[in-house]
Amino acid sequence: MDSLYKIISIAIITCVACLIVKPIRSDFAVFISIVGGIIVLFYAISYLSQIFDVFNNIFNISGINSSIYSVVLKIIGIGYLTEFTAGICNDTGNSSLGDKVLLGGKIVILVMAIPIVTSILDIVVELLPR
Repeated sequence: MDSLYKIISIAIITCVACLIVKPIRSDFAVFISIVGGIIVLFYAISYLSQIFDVFNNIFNISGINSSIYSVVLKIIGIGYLTEFTAGICNDTGNSSLGDKVLLGGKIVILVMAIPIVTSILDIVVELLPR
């Protein structure tokens, strides 16, 4: 919970600093926003090991193929990276580019999810009576 307070504090301080600096030097305000976002990201990354442990337990218990595990983690990573990148684009006034980044990320996620969907369909077909 302390990390959440740190993340919120850094985000609020970054926003206030951007509001103060933006009328004076708008280019520097963008830099402050990006650095603040990176600091918040590093605090959030500290929870990744807990997430990996939970996913490991789920996949070990369920007996699902380990290749699906890596695909799921890649999909989650792509989702977060595209959202973060789109946010930076929006912060710099390039909301159209941010929308394209989100669309590209969704397309990549869809393509990467095809093996998972086919695996689920194979399991369902095996469960159906013949």
